[in-house]
Amino acid sequence: MFDEQRARHRSAGFSLIELMLAILVLALLSTLVYITWEALLPRTRLNSAVRELASTLQETRSDAVSRGAEFRVEYYFEAEDGHPRGYRVITPFRAGGVGGLAVNDEERMALDWHELPEGVEFQSITVAGQIINRGRCEVRFDSRGSASDHTIVLLQQPFENIYTIEVQALTGLIQFHDGEFQRRPPEDRDFH
Repeated sequence: MFDEQRARHRSAGFSLIELMLAILVLALLSTLVYITWEALLPRTRLNSAVRELASTLQETRSDAVSRGAEFRVEYYFEAEDGHPRGYRVITPFRAGGVGGLAVNDEERMALDWHELPEGVEFQSITVAGQIINRGRCEVRFDSRGSASDHTIVLLQQPFENIYTIEVQALTGLIQFHDGEFQRRPPEDRDFH
């Protein structure tokens, strides 16, 4: 009778080995789900950064036209004291709530920084044919809607996803290009 009760008692639960195997299987499944999520997330971060930057550029152009004054966008490749790796808008208005238009560049009011998401960086910014890939650069949007001719190439590390935002000089309009894009300069034969 005691042997029967012992046999039933042993078969009533799980052994330590069975519990360890169940935990191992759950850990492997959760790792697989995490890896799959991480593979999808980077492209989402890059797309989000592209949309936010494009929106800022369009708003800046619109503000320049509606207010009849030059606005600027300042880009920083590296994070340093006082600014993150990202960009911000420089308005033509006086800083400090004084009001009116700034007389010189030092008086201009700068808006809040837009930090690039983790893993997304500026690979290069081409302004009027000059390729910049470190430090800072600045572009302008004037009151007629035109802009500094520039392209912004965003890179997603470590996945090597690349996206290009192109701002056309004459119109200030924005175009998107999957991958790296540089517009070919016009040649004489283009006009014949």
